[in-house]
Amino acid sequence: MRSQEQLYRRVLRAFPEPRERLRLAEVGCGRGLGAALALREFRFASVTGVDIHPDQVERARAVNARAMATYPDRLGYTIGSADELPFHDASLDGVYSVEAAQHFRELTGFAREAARVLRPGGRLVVTTFFATPGDEITERLKILLASFADGLDIAHHLDDFTTDLTDTGFTDATTETIGPDVWPGLDRYLADTVPTDHWTRNFLPAWRHGLLDYHLVTATRAA
Repeated sequence: MRSQEQLYRRVLRAFPEPRERLRLAEVGCGRGLGAALALREFRFASVTGVDIHPDQVERARAVNARAMATYPDRLGYTIGSADELPFHDASLDGVYSVEAAQHFRELTGFAREAARVLRPGGRLVVTTFFATPGDEITERLKILLASFADGLDIAHHLDDFTTDLTDTGFTDATTETIGPDVWPGLDRYLADTVPTDHWTRNFLPAWRHGLLDYHLVTATRAA
């Protein structure tokens, strides 16, 4: 959908020029459309989409077969997990993740692996939603949103993640709240596709009640 593409563009603009020299990986690539967009619109040297689910990787390869044929040495999709990335040490210039980190069991391993595969000076860019700290907040999210109740989404906290980044070798970690640009648009999209009483419609009130918010996080691998 258009808003998802705009979110990808916002993330990808966080990488410095000249982008044609940068080798990137997307962690939690899903259907792989973002990785294809990254190569098509931003002309990175290479982009590899990584997903833990083999069926998602196969789907990404099928959906983006034309793009892979157009950029045979620059676009690819492979199996891997956030805490065990399939790349050599210091082999990438950038790592990014778009609306996937809320599914990762924990973020410390992700921060550690991103630091390992990035060269000194490489950049990490992550956008996802984080829960407001507090046990009562977590319980309220489980009541409002089935994805939290069944464990699909994890109530990660932004401060914990930025601490993980600092502890694993990142500097200049910055965070930006982008909830106003995400939640209302998501709800408008859902209004056209799901009933009013479906649990997914509770993301907007959860945000309005201060239970969670969407953030853009950037950090630089220390030299």
